[in-house]
Amino acid sequence: MSKFRLDEVDHQILDMLIDNTRVPFTDIAKKLLISAGTVHVRVKKMEDAGIIMGSSLTLDYEKLGYSFIAYVGVFLNNTSQTKFVLERINDIPFVTVAHVTTGKFNIFCKIRAKDTKHAKDVIFMIDDIEGVYRTETMISLEESINDKKRLMHTIFKDI
Repeated sequence: MSKFRLDEVDHQILDMLIDNTRVPFTDIAKKLLISAGTVHVRVKKMEDAGIIMGSSLTLDYEKLGYSFIAYVGVFLNNTSQTKFVLERINDIPFVTVAHVTTGKFNIFCKIRAKDTKHAKDVIFMIDDIEGVYRTETMISLEESINDKKRLMHTIFKDI
């Protein structure tokens, strides 16, 4: 399969969809001075090529009472336990992201909690998983950068 080529119109469509995945194609079309059908066809082509893989909803966790964020590095007794431990971590709904990593930790997790007491309970749940040797936690004081567009624009320059 040949490499899918994005043009400037595709970039602009992606820009608007990153800002708001629910923006109607007719609104995108009006801003770009193209037809809604063109937007639909281009988005479909990007979906078929695997560039767009669905859409997501952004929640305001602070308003939902889950503003406490911590990162938990997980040390395993043995790397062969990685899959087993990840399956158990996946059962903890407050772990929102988990990466298998190289370096200091075997697994690196992001947790969301109501407060420090709740975070402690979540960390203890991770600690109690068979195969976990120990954990190391870092508390997020604030999320300073969360910009999906910067990388996309850099990628567009390289294409």
